[in-house]
Amino acid sequence: MSRLIVVSNRVAPVQEGKPSAGGLAIGVLDALKETGGVWFGWSGEIVGESAAPVVEKNGNVTYATVGLTRRDYDQYYRGFSNATLWPTFHYRNDLSRFDREEYAGYMRVNATLAAKLKTLLQPDDIIWVHDYHMLPFAQELRKIGVTNPIGFFLHIPFPVPEVMRTVPPHEELMTAMCQYDVVGFQTDNDKQSFVDYIERSGRGHSSEDGMLQAFGRMLKVGAYPIGIYPDAIAKAAEQFSGRKQVKSLRDSMRGRKLIMSVDRLDYSKGLVERFQAFERLLLTAPGWHGRVSLVQIAPPTRSDVQTYQRIRQNLEGEAGRINGRFAQLDWTPIQYLNRKYERNLLMALFRLSQVGYVTPLRDGMNLVAKEYVASQDPADPGALVLSQFAGAADQLPGALVVNPFDLSQMSEALERALSMPLAERQARHADMMAPLRENNLSVWRDSFLSDLRSVATASSVTAKTVKTVKQGAATAKRAARA
Repeated sequence: MSRLIVVSNRVAPVQEGKPSAGGLAIGVLDALKETGGVWFGWSGEIVGESAAPVVEKNGNVTYATVGLTRRDYDQYYRGFSNATLWPTFHYRNDLSRFDREEYAGYMRVNATLAAKLKTLLQPDDIIWVHDYHMLPFAQELRKIGVTNPIGFFLHIPFPVPEVMRTVPPHEELMTAMCQYDVVGFQTDNDKQSFVDYIERSGRGHSSEDGMLQAFGRMLKVGAYPIGIYPDAIAKAAEQFSGRKQVKSLRDSMRGRKLIMSVDRLDYSKGLVERFQAFERLLLTAPGWHGRVSLVQIAPPTRSDVQTYQRIRQNLEGEAGRINGRFAQLDWTPIQYLNRKYERNLLMALFRLSQVGYVTPLRDGMNLVAKEYVASQDPADPGALVLSQFAGAADQLPGALVVNPFDLSQMSEALERALSMPLAERQARHADMMAPLRENNLSVWRDSFLSDLRSVATASSVTAKTVKTVKQGAATAKRAARA
C-alpha cells in the first residue's frame, strides 16, 4: 500500500496536555494517525545553515523536519507568505505588501524543501501538500523529476480574480498551482474563484466533472470542506468539565450567562468588531448588565510581526475601554486572555457556555465553530453566532448567521442566542450535529485522496496510451522506410 506523505509549512504534532494547535495541525495529524505516513516540513527552528531532514518516528507517523535560516524565515515566512499572500487571500489588500526579494525567497525555500523531500520519497508515495506557503511546491518537485501523484489543499480562502491579480506574480503562482494533480478548497466559492481566474484570463477551461485544463495540464479542482470528529470532541468536553479551570470559571460566573469566543490573534478574525458588537448589546439591552460575560481567548500568533503587535494593543485597549464603561464591583463584562489553552480544556469551556461567538471577517472553514457545536450537551446546548464569511456557515444550518461588518446585527443575534428557548436550541443543535457526523475528518481526507488517486491513475493510463501510440507510429514509420 502506498504511503501518505503530508507536506506543510510547519510540522506541529498535537500532543495531549499541550496547548491547542491550529486547524491544519489537528486535521493533518488526525488524518495521518489513521493511515500512517510521513509528515514533512519546517521544524519551527531558526538554524545557521540548511541541513538534511531530521527524521523521528512516533507510532505509525514519521516526522521529517528541517530548520530555516534567518534569511529564509524573513523572506519566505514573514515576508511573502504572511505579508503578501495571507492578507490578500483574506481580502485585506490594504495590509498587503510586495517585495521582489521576499518573493524570490519564497520560491527558493519551496525549491529547497522540494529537494530535501525527494531524498525521502518512494516510487508509490502519494504526496499531499497543504496551504498557502507551498503554492509552487509541486512545480519544484516536477522540475527535479518527481512523478508521484501530488495534491494540494488550501486551508484559507482563495480570492476572486480581481483580488488575486493584485499580487504581482499572480500568473506565475497560478501556473505553479496547476502542476498539482488535484487542487482542493474549503468551499465551492473558493473553488469557483480559482476556476474563474483560469477561464477569464483565457488560460484554460473547466468541465462539469471538476476537471480543469489549464497551462497545458489537466487537473481536478474541487471543494473538500475539512471536518472534525464530533463524537470524540463531545466525549472530551464532558470528561474535562471537572477540571479546576472549568470549575473556577463556573463559580466565578455566579449564575451569569457565558459567551465563549476562541480565535488566534489575527486581523482576519474580526475580534475588535466582536467586542464592539458586545458593547452595543450592553448599550441597547441594559437588562443584561451583570447577567452576561464574554470570555475571549486569543492566543498570540506571529508575535514578531509588527501588524500583529498592533492588533494585540488595539484589542487590549478595546477590552479595557468597554470594561471601564460598564464594569461593576462584582462584574467584568469582558475577560480577554492572550494565551494558549489545551484543546480538550477549550472543549469543556465551550460546553459550559450558553453562546459560541465565531465571527471572522473572512475564514477558510473555522473549525472552532464546528468544535463549539460538537462540545455541547445535547440536553441543554448553547447557541452559535457565526459569520457568513466563515466556510463553516455552509455546513451549520442551525447557527445564527451574521454579517460581521454589521455590529447591530451581531448585537441582535447575541441577544437572541442568550434568550433562545431550550426546544429551539435543541433543534438547532441536532440540525448541526447531523452534517458534522456525515462530513467528519475522515470523509475530508478520504474524498480528497480518492480523487487524487483516481486522477493520478487516469493520467498514468493516458501517458501510457500516448507512449504506446507514439511507439506504434515510430514502428510503422520505420517499416515504411524499410
